[in-house]
Amino acid sequence: MISEPELVGAADFERSEVLTEAAPPGPPRTRRPWLWALGGAVAASAVWGAGLYAYGRGEPAGPDLQGYRQVDDLCEVARLDALADALGKRREHGSAPAVDEPSISEASCSIGFGPEEGGQSVEITYTLHKVVDPGPEFEARAQQFGILKKIDGIGEQAFFDDMEEEGGRLRVLDGQAEFQIDIFSQDYTLNGEMVSSGTSADLSGIDVPMIQDLLVLMAALKK
Repeated sequence: MISEPELVGAADFERSEVLTEAAPPGPPRTRRPWLWALGGAVAASAVWGAGLYAYGRGEPAGPDLQGYRQVDDLCEVARLDALADALGKRREHGSAPAVDEPSISEASCSIGFGPEEGGQSVEITYTLHKVVDPGPEFEARAQQFGILKKIDGIGEQAFFDDMEEEGGRLRVLDGQAEFQIDIFSQDYTLNGEMVSSGTSADLSGIDVPMIQDLLVLMAALKK
């Protein structure tokens, strides 16, 4: 009786292979291209959305004005208490028409101090540059008018021209805001002729009250 397939001369049965190990790993999978495209689309959408938001608000990008604002009447904002102490009682004042354009704003003020005959006039100009940077040209323009003394402690750049008994001029740049204060003897009319009043106050060291008043004005223009 044949119980085993191990007969002499008999052919061995072929054993089927048994898979005991996992299939060999395939080539590394790459990140799906559409994920990269989706990420780029999201980033582009964010940038475009921000631009659209700015466009919708109607506020084009511009320089930082550091809180400075335009005023219609500069004489009402400029108190000039220190100059009043040095020059005498503040008298009449006048303002030129203010300029308020998208690129620039400007206001000016003229104030008299002391007696009508023999007093001084103070003129202030406040310019706010909304587009261009006035910094690179500021010193060159100051030097053009003979303002050679550099002043520290006020604004980013400041120059003073001491004209002795005739007055003085202070120019200050603070970011996009530019200021100029001029002091000069006030002329008056006598018998139909313009007469120079001369100087009725000691103007030596006049730059100190000018700086004090300008610091107060700069703070007020940011409120």
